Amino acid sequence: MSAKTTMHSTTVLPSGEQYEITSGSQRATIVEVGGGLREYEVDGRPVIDPYPAEQICDGAHGAPLAPWPNRLADGRYTFDGIEYQVPLTEPEKGNAIHGFLRWRPWTAVERDDEHVIMAARLFPLDGFPFPLDVRVSYQLGPHGLTVTATAANIGDRSCPYGYGQHPYLSPGRGLIDECGLQLAGRTRVLTDAERQLPMGREPVHGTEYDFLQPHRLGTTRIDYAFTDLVRDPAGRAWTRLWGPDGACVELWVDETCPFVETYTGDTLAPARARRGLGTEPMTGAPNAFGSGDGLIRLEPGESTTTTWGVGLS
Repeated sequence: MSAKTTMHSTTVLPSGEQYEITSGSQRATIVEVGGGLREYEVDGRPVIDPYPAEQICDGAHGAPLAPWPNRLADGRYTFDGIEYQVPLTEPEKGNAIHGFLRWRPWTAVERDDEHVIMAARLFPLDGFPFPLDVRVSYQLGPHGLTVTATAANIGDRSCPYGYGQHPYLSPGRGLIDECGLQLAGRTRVLTDAERQLPMGREPVHGTEYDFLQPHRLGTTRIDYAFTDLVRDPAGRAWTRLWGPDGACVELWVDETCPFVETYTGDTLAPARARRGLGTEPMTGAPNAFGSGDGLIRLEPGESTTTTWGVGLS
């Protein structure tokens, strides 16, 4: 004879536990899977383009990207004279993309009404034998949402590192085509059409990618990293998106981010394409593990911290 057991449980959401924080008219939801930002709104108006709680995160919406952002050519890199190979997670282009932590469960290690800290430990892997502790803090305040990411090398040897995050700025309603856009980047990182790997740099002046002065985005397709960023007296570089409703979403990065990837979302599923502007703080260039361009070297016991923020004006 055999016995059957019926399990009764609540529905498991694809992004896991939902951690909601609020401050006045602001509300944000951070998720267990990937430790990312699923939604952020002010007075009910989306600031970050959300994805539904009942669906899998698409297009890396809101996700921290570690221990590298963007693409790694052939999944191969050399560090301290040793060559490493990691799995190809963008096999159609022969790349590894966005690190290892997007689909792993993170833990909320601190939490109050306006604040949550998500933490993940990356144990040594084949191709990346370097243990890391990564924490991402989400804090609501009078000037919006501030995100602070810290990685600590908990191993006994030096390790390579890079960080990025993948929020999409929201137009409020409709498509980003009707939005005004201002980018801080004076230089665009050129990439090849097949694999989207760096192949040089070009000043944006006189090109269709010159958004140093705000103007309508229209049908311009963008999926490039920008650098040589214009910064304010506090060292912050800003991306601004004006929605058709007149509201402006503003995202800033601190001086640890010399690159901001801008992505108009054209390759997302049709119902999701161009609904938000991917605006990705990055500590290094695309393929930094391969080229060393912006690569961070963390010694044993060392940590590195990057801060960025977003709000509505």
